[in-house]
Amino acid sequence: MPLWMARLFLRITGWKADGVRPDVPKYVLIAAPHTTNWDFPFTLAFAAVFGIRIRWMGKHTLFRWPFGWFMRAVGGIPIRRERNNDLVRTMADDFGNHEQLALTVPVEGTRSRVEYWKSGFYHIARQAGVPIVPGYLDYARKRGGFGPALMPSGDLKADMDKLRAFYADKIGKFPELFGPVRLREEADLRA
Repeated sequence: MPLWMARLFLRITGWKADGVRPDVPKYVLIAAPHTTNWDFPFTLAFAAVFGIRIRWMGKHTLFRWPFGWFMRAVGGIPIRRERNNDLVRTMADDFGNHEQLALTVPVEGTRSRVEYWKSGFYHIARQAGVPIVPGYLDYARKRGGFGPALMPSGDLKADMDKLRAFYADKIGKFPELFGPVRLREEADLRA
């Protein structure tokens, strides 16, 4: 999205950028809360305002005709969830091909409420040796921005505790659709 268009869109809708651009060249960017289709244009607008060229993963059906070309043009990477294609390794390896890369991952995987986030964002960051940057859209305050970069330590619970604290006061457009900030693997650790 061109910068002028992003600024106009945010001004018309009453939204403001919060904070500063992440100060790392490569990172996995969490996109949360994700409760509405409106998250997409707001994310593109904030990326333009902060001067970030994002790449994002989306279900392959978003890339069909007639909008597939547009989705790719704005950084989309089609993902076929039903195939075992070692997506984590592929995405982690892709960081080696770029000097700068902000790989945006919608951790909930859907706009509907889920009880667990998809853990791919964490494993991609660990395997690529890059930090995780929590991005957000807070509809209650009409603010969008980024939290501090978090280098995944391997201590899953401690790292997720930091993300839980960050997202504790972030409100999606439909708050009831933003489920708990947790991974299924955390429950497996306790078992």
